[in-house]
Amino acid sequence: MARTKEFDPDAALQAAMELFWAKGYEATSVADLVEHLGIGRGSLYATFGDKHQLYLAALRRYQETQPPVVELLSQPGPVLPAVRALVERYAEEAACDTERRGCMLVNAVTERLPADRQVARVVEAGWDTLETALTAALIRARAQGELSPDKDPRALARFLLVVLQGIRVVGKGEASASRVRDAAAQAFAILT
Repeated sequence: MARTKEFDPDAALQAAMELFWAKGYEATSVADLVEHLGIGRGSLYATFGDKHQLYLAALRRYQETQPPVVELLSQPGPVLPAVRALVERYAEEAACDTERRGCMLVNAVTERLPADRQVARVVEAGWDTLETALTAALIRARAQGELSPDKDPRALARFLLVVLQGIRVVGKGEASASRVRDAAAQAFAILT
């Protein structure tokens, strides 16, 4: 007869995400995970596979917990205020991150890439979603007359993607608040 799980796998995944986000992949041992999740090593492996598979699941969970960018950028009406709100949200999250955890996906890039192709695929999927949402929004902005006809929505979306990820990197530093806010303001100024 199969044993039933004596823990909530969803809560354990959330706890693993928090631990990986705080410490990173390399600095988190299986023993750390077992202790932090409050489950046995065998249960961890039986439920999540190895440490790397758990890390990938934690990265995906992190993506699921982020505010939905597509919804924000696809609201009817003027587009540029929504783009501004997105850029400002990134800046404020970075400026107010007292724990200096940054973005888990950006942390994964700096720690695991280029060697870890599975992590690269998760990160690229997230970036592709953001770039596509920004491109679609900026195409709408151009069609509505909010964006100059000579502006390239896809190139601007890629620019914003890079700036937003840079904001998250710089946000991990101690004196980052004014830097990230100034960068956000300049990024938006390029659109207008």
